[in-house]
Amino acid sequence: MPKIKTKRGAAKRFKVTGTGKIVRAKGWKSHLLEWKSSKRRRKLRQGTVVSSADVPRIRRLIPYL
Repeated sequence: MPKIKTKRGAAKRFKVTGTGKIVRAKGWKSHLLEWKSSKRRRKLRQGTVVSSADVPRIRRLIPYL
């Protein structure tokens, strides 16, 4: 059985925590930041855990991560 190739784009976007949860960065942080509040911009810096509905699909993209 051959090894499965990792989707490199996905590998750069997701990390796995010590407990095995998948973490992602939040969106809406690239431009048009002037009118967004400081609190909102600060919250966008932090990562967040991926939804449980999306986990199986992401696990297929990054099987060895």
